Amino acid sequence: MKLSEAAANYVAHKQSMGMRFRTEARTLKSFCRAMGEVNLKQVNPKRVHAYLAGTGPITTFWERKHRILDGFYRFVIARGHVAFSPLPRTVPKPLQAFVPYIYSHGELRRLLDAVVAIDDPRGSIDPTTLRLLLLVLYGAGLRISEALGLTFADVDLTAAVLHVRETKFYKTRLVPIGPDLIHLLNPYAATRRRNRAEPGSPFFISRRGDAVTRSNAEKAFCRLRVRAGVLRDDGNPRHQPRLHDLRATFAVHRLVSWYRSGADLQRLLPQLSTYLGHINIQGTQRYLTLTPELLREASDRFERYAMGPSHE
Repeated sequence: MKLSEAAANYVAHKQSMGMRFRTEARTLKSFCRAMGEVNLKQVNPKRVHAYLAGTGPITTFWERKHRILDGFYRFVIARGHVAFSPLPRTVPKPLQAFVPYIYSHGELRRLLDAVVAIDDPRGSIDPTTLRLLLLVLYGAGLRISEALGLTFADVDLTAAVLHVRETKFYKTRLVPIGPDLIHLLNPYAATRRRNRAEPGSPFFISRRGDAVTRSNAEKAFCRLRVRAGVLRDDGNPRHQPRLHDLRATFAVHRLVSWYRSGADLQRLLPQLSTYLGHINIQGTQRYLTLTPELLREASDRFERYAMGPSHE
């Protein structure tokens, strides 16, 4: 059996089980191109190693490719197409573990202030749209794909909710938003309404009037963070701040706020997990990167608990 045929069968099998499997399908397609039009039994282990290694240092991407290919080879071995896997038996650890970047409030202000400074009339995203996109990502904790997937009908400012449809894990949820974000969204929505926006049209539109693409949004953000001087200084320069890190920042800032107000975190963390659209609380905990501010608040709470009357 041809490698490409087996990969197509594997993708079809996974998608028939209700999985989107889009990222995995792209990785398998890339793997087939790298190996060439060969039979499964002709795949050269040295070429597989070279494909996994790439041209840069070992990163989590190596592990992701290995995990996808490991699933593929378990599939074809179970069906008797090959007897063994050409994948390496040991998985090296990345040189640097990836940690989401948590923006400070000052950095968020600098990013918002710099939006106008990077405007280029030839660019696809105007400053108003870019600024509002940043505010929605941070203010509602959305994934970038969720924000760009919002339609005009999904943004219900009267009910103060965003209707996030069929995103990761095929989940649809209602995301409540606060009065400050509603106040900022209202003028943009009013402009869209005057231009007779259709209910199913994208909420965030480019200068051409079509949907803002993730690629264009991320390119604009790269220019923005350089202009605002928001860069990593934590010894991990390879992973610069991303648009998606606004979501992690939302989660961490919310936790800090709860610590300061003395809120019951055991009760509220599952609610935060639901708000973010995670399938369990472990997914949320991954975002809660310990910043000095968060660590200080947690330490202060423990000290108050330890020094309380019942512990004297």
